[in-house]
Amino acid sequence: MSRVKVKNNNSDSSSKNLLLEEMEEAFYMKDVEYFKALLKHDDFDVRARAVCILVEIAGGEAVEPISGVLLNDPNALVRHEAAFSLGQMGYASAVDALIHAMLNDESQFVRHEAAIALGVIGSERAREALMEALNDESREVRESAEIALVNLDYLAYSRQSKGSHSSSSKFARLTGG
Repeated sequence: MSRVKVKNNNSDSSSKNLLLEEMEEAFYMKDVEYFKALLKHDDFDVRARAVCILVEIAGGEAVEPISGVLLNDPNALVRHEAAFSLGQMGYASAVDALIHAMLNDESQFVRHEAAIALGVIGSERAREALMEALNDESREVRESAEIALVNLDYLAYSRQSKGSHSSSSKFARLTGG
C-alpha cells in the first residue's frame, strides 16, 4: 500500500477522517508495513492506533516494532499502549523491552503497565526486575509489580502441580494484571 504520510501537519478533522478511512482500508488488507510506517507519524493518536492494529494483524512480527515504540516514543500514552499491547500479545520476546521500560521509563503509567504486562506474559526472566520494581517511587508501580509477582508464583505453582501451565495460561493472562 505504501501511501502512508509519515508527517501530517494538517490536523483538521477532515484530513484526520481521511487518514482514518485509509487506515481502515489498510487494516482490512492486513497491510503490516503500512502500520509499521505509521508508528513514526507525527500524531500520537495515529501512532497509538497503529500499535493496536499491528497487534491484531501482525502477530509475533509486531513485537520488535512495538518494543521500539515502548522504548522510544516521545508520548507516554503511546508508550503505555505499547506496554499493554505487548502484554496482551504474550510473547516472551517482549520481556527485555518491558523490563527496561518498567525500570527506566520516566512515566509511572508506563512503568506500571510494563510491570503488569510482565505478569501477564509470565516469564520467570522478569522475576528479579519485578522484585526491584517493588522499590519504585510510585505506589502504582510497586502494586503492579506485586500483582505480577503473584502471577509468576501462580504459574510456577501451576506448572509444578499440573506439569504444564497451558491449562492456566489463559486464566493467568486474564488475571495477571
